[in-house]
Amino acid sequence: MKKSWKWLSVMMVAALFILAGCGSNGNNAANGNSGSGTEGSGGGIAAIKERGKLLVGVKYDTKLFGLKDPSSGQVEGFDIDISKAIAKHILGDENAIELKEVTSKTRIPMLNNGEIDMVVATMTITEERKKEVDFSDVYFQAGQSLLVKKGSPITGLESLTKDSKVLGSKGSTSVKNIKEKVAGITVLEFDNYQDAFNALKAGKGDALTTDDAILYGMAAQDAGYEVVGKPFTDEPYGIAVQKGNSEVVKAINDTLAELKSNGEYDKIYEKWIGKAPAQ
Repeated sequence: MKKSWKWLSVMMVAALFILAGCGSNGNNAANGNSGSGTEGSGGGIAAIKERGKLLVGVKYDTKLFGLKDPSSGQVEGFDIDISKAIAKHILGDENAIELKEVTSKTRIPMLNNGEIDMVVATMTITEERKKEVDFSDVYFQAGQSLLVKKGSPITGLESLTKDSKVLGSKGSTSVKNIKEKVAGITVLEFDNYQDAFNALKAGKGDALTTDDAILYGMAAQDAGYEVVGKPFTDEPYGIAVQKGNSEVVKAINDTLAELKSNGEYDKIYEKWIGKAPAQ
């Protein structure tokens, strides 16, 4: 009899531990600490306000849009300023924000597993991506082009042949586009744009391709390189959120509309791009 009671007691204690564990996980999800699902970081405006900060996926290697200064540790650029404006709109404080590094390859997985609330990272709106995420209105209009070493025989898209070797970033629309534009061309893909640029400077390719706005940032880093030819695609950038998170999309769109109506958008654009946006 004593053994039976002892066994029953052990089972009851085990059950209590299991229940306590389940309760703990539920609380973490509600507080935005879960790593997946809409109960985590992507849980909407209420979850963002409860957390007290906006979690934004940005690039750390893209001059003019999102570039981390190795000396100060600060990330700066067009996308960062837009992100701060969204944080101010939702939380009343542009500094109520936490930036997390993403690449073209990791940004959608990080968004959909709840690590971030939104992606503000030179992300082109496409029909294919709309199947995985929801997008805001267009916040920047770019076009794909080529970056080459000065003096290169490549002067634009028409100069490329199947024997050319072009560098790009994994998961970007640029890689897909260049393969469609030049049949049989060799494309080497890298984890991020800085690695691709370093490879170009090391002579591992003839040209680097991505959106012209990003390429101008690279050319600004090294005067030995230049953007050539006319843009050969239309690249409308959007801010991505988890599928079905319409209230966050609305908050972003309201922010963008406000920035454009009060002139702040033009100031941010001129600050980073060096000219006024096309009307």
